[in-house]
Amino acid sequence: MLRTFLRSKLHRVTITSADRDYEGSISIDRALCRAAGLLELEQVDVYDISNGARFTTYVIYGEPGQIQVNGAAANLVQPGDLAIVAAYVALEPAEIAAHRATVVQVNAANQPAAITVQGGTAP
Repeated sequence: MLRTFLRSKLHRVTITSADRDYEGSISIDRALCRAAGLLELEQVDVYDISNGARFTTYVIYGEPGQIQVNGAAANLVQPGDLAIVAAYVALEPAEIAAHRATVVQVNAANQPAAITVQGGTAP
């Protein structure tokens, strides 16, 4: 049986733009992707802190500082909104104890401010 766990998270990114006419995805600064271990075309969930909207999309690499929501999901956000971008992983029971999640907190310019590794504690 597989169980799903957080793998990595970009915490409190600022949405820089939203483009309804662009093919669906979220454009994310390559440096942030590198820090969180996010790969291009990887599925992510986006949680808009400012308005509560939640949606699933996929990553494409963007320009420095860029967090742009594209396609239909662009209707769910506004530039300036704060958001969380999360990626998950399905693990076998034997993999769970060693699993750790990477959390990247960002500054107002969408640059990594702190990177922490979480997990590994039993209930």
